[in-house]
Amino acid sequence: MMTHSSDIADRPATPVSEGGENRLLAALTTSDRALLAPDLERVSLVVGDTLLTVDQPIDYVYFLEGGIAAVLEVIDGERQHAVGLLGADGYVGWPILLGDDRSPHDVVLRAEPGTALRIPADRLLAAVERSDTLRAALLRFIQVFLIQMGRTVVSALSHPVERRLARWILLYHDRVRGDEISMTHEEFRLMLAVRRSSITDALHRLEETLAIKSVRGRVIVRDREKLLEMAAMTYGPPEEAYQRLVGTPGN
Repeated sequence: MMTHSSDIADRPATPVSEGGENRLLAALTTSDRALLAPDLERVSLVVGDTLLTVDQPIDYVYFLEGGIAAVLEVIDGERQHAVGLLGADGYVGWPILLGDDRSPHDVVLRAEPGTALRIPADRLLAAVERSDTLRAALLRFIQVFLIQMGRTVVSALSHPVERRLARWILLYHDRVRGDEISMTHEEFRLMLAVRRSSITDALHRLEETLAIKSVRGRVIVRDREKLLEMAAMTYGPPEEAYQRLVGTPGN
């Protein structure tokens, strides 16, 4: 059962008394983090939570500390495909920085529960009005995500299912704690948009290389280097862009 974003907005939250695990926030300068700090609060998230709903107002921006936010394209009221993922590397709600107060996608927590630091959208906008460097840092993450989306499109159009699957497993592996990932057939459907039999065949091929082990509802990463070899250039450029544009924790 999915949880609507309004339910998350009403969920009890706690003040942020110490630094979190969000890499983007950690990469900000001390002065830019200080602009956000008074309005940040920590909220717990469970798998299935809907952080943003397509065509609905964006009330909060979420900086994830755990779990994966799947950005889902919605057609005729149905979630069709995952067009990208983010976790503690970024934030949810960036359309407000591009002049839109509504979400173009559903954004749903996947894989594992976590926490997020949330801030009211109007308070984030007030902060970026006070700091060009904060605005620039948040916009740079949007650029990284657009690069990831571009790779997703190219991969879906050009590559066999097993290569696409290796890439998605790597994207999940980057954003979860440990090598065991909760990946159900619903997860695979959102990522690959292929028949169940094609998913099963691709999983078997990855298992034959000893890159992964697939058990009911889970994928265990056994050899990341083999996954990288299988994914080839479908994986890598967005991750390199993140290091270049976002970088390491600020001062």
